[in-house]
Amino acid sequence: MREALHGIPGLSGASFSDIRGFGRGRELTREEARDEAVVGALHRIRVEVMVPDAIAALVEKAMLAAAHTGQGGDGKLYTLPLATARRISTGESGDTAI
Repeated sequence: MREALHGIPGLSGASFSDIRGFGRGRELTREEARDEAVVGALHRIRVEVMVPDAIAALVEKAMLAAAHTGQGGDGKLYTLPLATARRISTGESGDTAI
């Protein structure tokens, strides 16, 4: 995923978070089932990317291609409008703050 995002001109960064969760998309491996029984959820990665509207479709396409395995559990992609962006250190706002 990181490599796919690095190739997009105008993309200034992304955040990757280790999270735990569950879904109904696929069968668990034996090790995953053991892990889930102990913790209650599986290890997942959350990717957050804020982009100007001009490159949103390109970023979405790259993320979908990078995450797709054809198996259940590939994840979901949500696209939401960004109401405001503000860079605290410089006071920039709008697309320049992204």
